[in-house]
Amino acid sequence: MLTANEIRQQFLEFFEAKGHTIVPSAPVVPMDDPTLMFTNAGMNQFKDVFLGTGSRPYQRAVDTQKCIRVSGKHNDLEEVGRDTYHHTFFEMLGNWSFGDYFKAEGIAWGWELLTTVWKLPAEKLYGTYFGGDEALGLEPDTEAEALWKQVTGLPAERILPGSKNDNFWEMGEVGPCGPCSEVHIDLGEGTCARTHGGPCGVNVEDEGGKCSRFFELWNYVFIQFNRSADGKLTPLPAKHVDTGLGFERICNVLQNAGSNYDTDVFRPLMDHIASLTGSTYTSKLDSEVDVAFRVVADHVRMVSFAIADGATPSNEGRGYVLRRLLRRAARFGRQQLGMDQPFIFKLVPTLADHMGHAFPELKANPKRIMAIVEDEEASFGRTLDRGIQLFSEAAKRAKKAGGVIGGEDAFKLKDTYGFPYDLTVMMATEQGMHVDDKRFSELEAEARQRARAAAKSHAAIAFDGELPKTDDSGKYAGRSVTARILGWVKNNALITSGTLTPGDAEVGLVLDKTCFYAEAGGQVGDAGTITAPRGTFDVDDTRKLGDGIVHVGHVGDGSIEAGQEVELTVDPARDNTRRHHTATHLLHWALREVLGDHVFQRGSLVAPDRLRFDFDHNKACTHEELAEIERLVNEHVYADHVVAAREMPIDEGKKLGAMALFGEKYGDVVRVVSINPPGEDKLVGALSNEFCGGTHLERTGQIGPFKITGEEAAEKGVRRVYAVAGSAAVGYIQSMDLSLRSAAAALNAPADQLAERIAGLQGQIKDLQRQLRKGAAADLKSKRADLLDSAEKAGETSVIVAEVPDAPAEQLREMIDVLREKAGSAAVLLASPGESGCLLLAGLTDDLIKKGLKAGDWVKATAQIMGGGGGGKPNMAQGSGKDVSKLAEALAEAKTWAKGKLG
Repeated sequence: MLTANEIRQQFLEFFEAKGHTIVPSAPVVPMDDPTLMFTNAGMNQFKDVFLGTGSRPYQRAVDTQKCIRVSGKHNDLEEVGRDTYHHTFFEMLGNWSFGDYFKAEGIAWGWELLTTVWKLPAEKLYGTYFGGDEALGLEPDTEAEALWKQVTGLPAERILPGSKNDNFWEMGEVGPCGPCSEVHIDLGEGTCARTHGGPCGVNVEDEGGKCSRFFELWNYVFIQFNRSADGKLTPLPAKHVDTGLGFERICNVLQNAGSNYDTDVFRPLMDHIASLTGSTYTSKLDSEVDVAFRVVADHVRMVSFAIADGATPSNEGRGYVLRRLLRRAARFGRQQLGMDQPFIFKLVPTLADHMGHAFPELKANPKRIMAIVEDEEASFGRTLDRGIQLFSEAAKRAKKAGGVIGGEDAFKLKDTYGFPYDLTVMMATEQGMHVDDKRFSELEAEARQRARAAAKSHAAIAFDGELPKTDDSGKYAGRSVTARILGWVKNNALITSGTLTPGDAEVGLVLDKTCFYAEAGGQVGDAGTITAPRGTFDVDDTRKLGDGIVHVGHVGDGSIEAGQEVELTVDPARDNTRRHHTATHLLHWALREVLGDHVFQRGSLVAPDRLRFDFDHNKACTHEELAEIERLVNEHVYADHVVAAREMPIDEGKKLGAMALFGEKYGDVVRVVSINPPGEDKLVGALSNEFCGGTHLERTGQIGPFKITGEEAAEKGVRRVYAVAGSAAVGYIQSMDLSLRSAAAALNAPADQLAERIAGLQGQIKDLQRQLRKGAAADLKSKRADLLDSAEKAGETSVIVAEVPDAPAEQLREMIDVLREKAGSAAVLLASPGESGCLLLAGLTDDLIKKGLKAGDWVKATAQIMGGGGGGKPNMAQGSGKDVSKLAEALAEAKTWAKGKLG
């Protein structure tokens, strides 16, 4: 039996023997295509060739492309794990012809590889071709139909016509397009996973789902037409072939594995998951344990490849997709595999060993991938522990209420416990329920309003009286201490008796002593855990109120009571805060050295993941100045200076030249932090002397590498520097280095010539944009008369609601102005769909505004149909829709809205 590695290599070598150049996979994080979140098809890296804007030094290519599909029309996320063939990450084997061979060779060579080299039984294979579309004026691809008979010898009953959806490929509404042919295989009786529906067949999909007995192996796209804006097809001067053969699927078939997850593509991961969890994979669709195996195996592949190619988890864009995938895998691991601690990161070396020979980027820095995944798992684990229990309680209530999880429950999970809303929706769907999205959205809007009104104040710690004094000297001694609960602040009152449980809102816990640092001097308040005999309290922030220290948070599990003795543990992230705080003192010194003695600190933020420093300076720092500042800080990090702290009268500190933080209030006794060379312990003549009550390292060598990440104006006469130190600096440097290398590779230029190359490309882009604007303006101008002629009437008012070609907003506004002027009394709404959504603009004439109509209300109501929003002035408003598939419904609603308002 062929291994997966052998199958991949045979594919590449087969087409190399046919004159193809083996091309490496493009990164899954596209560096040169802003329209893509991830590389989702083999053709992505050749898009410029098909558009006629680029070329290659070869006419035939073969590759295996890493692909990720998790969003848009290729959103397979909800199916992953539930079946055995959907994946968020997969390989697409492909062979390409750029104006060279065409249909005859494409079909013949594919057939030869499948039946002669891999010896698949021809009697189980089916060929499809485009059967035409009368409504769209598309002719059947009789050429391909004839070739299937001539080249393969397939009987007529196994050469099937396909619809436009299955057998016609388009890059967009305009541009290159062409018919497709497919190879399907019949896996035999009893292999379809559907439990109901009609008979099985090629491309059959009905109320029972899609037939999985017959599934597509290979897709041949024959790019032979160009579609113009009017929908007309004209033959391309150079015809292309773009084929895609699913790697995981062909391995399944050739290895007779029964499913993609039972092939050796996944087997090393499945075996490792089994050894980590003690569970067994049984290849069943109705086993939640097996679903978890598949989810974890799939998602660790996607996340690892994405991180290797430059993506990182975050709260937006592709970073949020990574975070969401990791959360989903971690949740399945906990709920179904009993893994309460991070474990997914341990699969990364197995993946790197198994696939690193084909994709060396996996082996470049697996430890970095592991560290990022482990950190995400640990962070989300804390959220999951609370959220899963609360979701289960909400689900029980929902079953009694018709299967609808209340918006209040979903909002509480997110707002109070940090449980992501999309995860609540996903878990509800898996149990056959749904969430009251409307009520959730209302509560979110109300919360945003409250947040704006309250700014940064914490209602939980508002208190007018005097709190008991807290001994916080332990904040300098370590990260743990034993203390006693004196009470908690809630609703502007100090409560000194009673019990707190997870159902209670955020409070401010007050203790007799603490090792937690309360926010002050720019250093953030500590987070961590307080453990009581029968429960835990999660501290999200620490603040000072008078002489008392308030630990802001909520009960994580169990219960806590006033008077209990508890154990305090500060989050280990505080060590990174100390690292950044000591680095801030060195930065202050270096800024004065390079920029001058006029530099004084105006403010700062010292956090576990970064630092920010504001200082007096009336102009932007040059790149050279920032480089020198950074060099000086690192020089004194490597010198491993001693960091010492002393308390003394404030006047003595001032005489010694210790610098104070601008705007900070100090008592009669101050704490002075000094930095001295090794072997020295002095105040006069120290490298750095500052009044500081924060937590610091013992030596500067513990800081690790220091890197400035940005510089900007904070206010007039004040500049702001952003920087990172230690592991955060390592991560930033590696990310920037990877981006630089990827950009250099994408532009085929040495790294030191990137700026020059980019400047040249920017010039080309500006020229192309000017040409596009001219073309868009011409398209819109030609459409004006048609819109006026076809306008519907509501009394004397022309109602113009229409889809128009993709164009900039300013050109649509000009078009609306012209239509309003010519119509006299008019309500105009134009929709311009693009790849990332649909732009909407609405305009009303003054007479309609006097009747109470508002363009902002109109565009908002229309955009909501497509999952978007908008607003603006009564006479002109703008919005956008996310789901372009609902454009027709939205435009119909727009007409109904206007006519209804006009009577």
